[in-house]
Amino acid sequence: MLQIAKFIIVLLLALVGTHAHAQDYPTRAVTLIVPYPAGGGVDSMARIVADKLSAALGQQVVVDNRGGGSGLVGTRALIKSPPDGYTLFLGHTGSISINPTLYANAGFDPRKDFTAIGLIASMPVVLIAHPSFPAQSIGEMIALMKANPGKYNIGTSAVGTGGYLSAELFKSLTGVEAQTVPYKGTAGVMNDLLGGHVPVAFGVLPPALGNIQAGNLRTMAVLSPTRFSLLPDVPTAAESGLPGFVSVLHYGLLAPAGTPRPIVEKLNAELRRLVDTDEVKKRIHAEGGDPLTSSADEYAADIDREETKWGALIRKLNLKVE
Repeated sequence: MLQIAKFIIVLLLALVGTHAHAQDYPTRAVTLIVPYPAGGGVDSMARIVADKLSAALGQQVVVDNRGGGSGLVGTRALIKSPPDGYTLFLGHTGSISINPTLYANAGFDPRKDFTAIGLIASMPVVLIAHPSFPAQSIGEMIALMKANPGKYNIGTSAVGTGGYLSAELFKSLTGVEAQTVPYKGTAGVMNDLLGGHVPVAFGVLPPALGNIQAGNLRTMAVLSPTRFSLLPDVPTAAESGLPGFVSVLHYGLLAPAGTPRPIVEKLNAELRRLVDTDEVKKRIHAEGGDPLTSSADEYAADIDREETKWGALIRKLNLKVE
C-alpha cells in the first residue's frame, strides 16, 4: 500500500508540475518550422500564424524555413525536437498525409510522431482550362475525353503534389484515358496552360488567379465539398456531375509527439481565436484559402482521414519515390 501511495503522490506532483509549466508557457521564443522554402503558400500561412501568435503568447514565434526533400527535411527536424511546446510545425496535406506513403524512406508516421494542435485553413484544388478547351464543365470534359481517348493532356505540378494526385484521382474515378503531365513547379504548368500547350490543369488557385480574373484562363470546377468563397460562381465537382471527387489541401499547426496536453490546449485556444479574427480571415483569403478551425482531436482525425485517402491512391498507382 505504501508503494502505491508513493506512486500516486509522484503522479499527482508530475501532473501539477505539467499544469504549472503550461500556465507559464511560453517563457522564451518559439520556433515554427516550415518544411518548404520561403515564399510559397505554406510559408505564407506560417507567417500569418507566427505574426499573430507572437502577440497572443507574449513571446516571439520565429519562422524557420527547413526546405528540402519535398518537405521531409523539416518534418524530420520536428519529430527529433523536444516535446516542450517550443518547436512547432506548419503542417500541410502534402508533407503530412501524402509524403509518408509516397516516399519509401519518409521516416515518420503521421499518427504517432506528431501532436496535432489545430487546423488553420483549407485550399481546394481547382480545375483550370485554357479558353479554347471545348468542354465547359467536368461532365462535358469526361464525355470529350472518353470520345477522344489519349488526345488530351492534363497539366499538374510535380508528382505527388495535390494537383498531380487530383488528376490521377480524376482518371481513376472516371476511367478516361488522358496523359498526366507533371511539371517541376506551378510556373511551368501555368505557362504551358496559358500557351495552350496543355488544355486543362489541376492546381491550387493563387498561381492562376490573376490570369483567371483577366480572362486568360477559366475555372471549370472546384474540388471542395461546397463552393469556394473566392469563386462563388464556380460549381463544385459534385454539382458538375462527379460526386465524391474532392481534393482539398489542409494547413494546420503541429508539435512533436508527447507535447503536454495543457500546452496543446493553450495553443489551440489561441490559434482558434486568431483565425477567427477578421484580419486573419482576410489574409488567408488573400492567399487563396478559406479559414478553418478545429480542436486538436479533430485535426488528428483529419490527418488520419487524409492519409488514408491519399495513401490508398498512391498505392493503387504504385507511386514510390526513393
